Amino acid sequence: MTDTLAPTGQARGTVLAAAPLTIMAAAIIAPSLPAMREDFADTPGSGLLVRLALTVTSLAIAISAPLSGIVADRVGRRPLLLTGLGLYAVSGTAGFFVDDLYLLLITRAALGLAVGGIMTAVSTLITDWFTGGRRASFLGLQQAFASLGGVVFLPLAGLLATVSWHAPFWIYSVSAIVAVFAIVSLREPERNSPAVGEGGRLSARVVGVYVLAFVVTLAFYMAPTQLPFLLEGFGSGPVVVGAVVAGSTLTGVVGALAFPRLRRRLGPTAITTVSVALMGAGWLVIGTAGTVAQVVTGLLAGGLGVGFVVPNLNLLLAESADPARRGRVLSGLVTGIFLGQFLSPLVVQPLVQGIGIAEAFTWTGIALGAGAALAALLSNRNNGKETR
Repeated sequence: MTDTLAPTGQARGTVLAAAPLTIMAAAIIAPSLPAMREDFADTPGSGLLVRLALTVTSLAIAISAPLSGIVADRVGRRPLLLTGLGLYAVSGTAGFFVDDLYLLLITRAALGLAVGGIMTAVSTLITDWFTGGRRASFLGLQQAFASLGGVVFLPLAGLLATVSWHAPFWIYSVSAIVAVFAIVSLREPERNSPAVGEGGRLSARVVGVYVLAFVVTLAFYMAPTQLPFLLEGFGSGPVVVGAVVAGSTLTGVVGALAFPRLRRRLGPTAITTVSVALMGAGWLVIGTAGTVAQVVTGLLAGGLGVGFVVPNLNLLLAESADPARRGRVLSGLVTGIFLGQFLSPLVVQPLVQGIGIAEAFTWTGIALGAGAALAALLSNRNNGKETR
């Protein structure tokens, strides 16, 4: 397969503009969490439910992504993307008008359905358009744009949260602008028909990628779900929280842009090992931090690791997926990533209650570091077997 689909510059720009929508979908309300907790203090279980307002979006994405993959393969990438962008604008901005916590959770779940479609459509379009080095480069660019969206929109959300916790929800309206460009610029790429008798069984390698994405995201999503409360202990307000959480996305841009060059030098297992080690070091720094500046340092390291690992996993799946089933295979990665986001506060909460937020970061960092060391040992044993 060669790069014969020749997407226009406007089409490529539209796909890149859609990329930040997936990353910022849940995290955009992170600076508002303390104010939301105070506003909904009379609601039973509000402490956990407010955190779930951020992550229920991720659960909806995880559940709906496989369906999005089927739609992408059978109906098309373009219809899926346009539907997702429209639903994103409506369900996202709905949070501005909602004053009931349970109704808010419903709108956040609808937002997740939209993101599942957008993320699957974007990743599949990119892997349809490009092969080889160009595919690696554009996947890195996609992740860079996604992270750059966090750099821009998270501080803006923090600023708006000082006015009202409702105000950041207006940021979701940017998807309506992206939808207009998508209608004008995107064409449905030609795709191969599914082969007769094609099996639906996933290989062990593909399942392993899903599991790795789940674990890495579960750990990384401690940043938006736990850091607002950790930074509250340092006396930080919503603006500082937004800026600090955005720090992880800043180095995510750097890591994603550096990914194509790194991929030419290292195999996928080595890149994953480096990524997890960076996250482990970063979380260890956060757990032992005595100042906001030290917290930022840890986040920068963790963000760099994520900037490497996400396009790496996307590329691994794209190279192993048959074009006729590419949407379904890539949708599994979406499920792994966002299931990790949803379960992060649920898994970490008992640890936080038992030993505290800072200590939870410390032990998570140690676990990630140990995992990276184990992966390096196993990689050395199988060196030469991995296809670069």
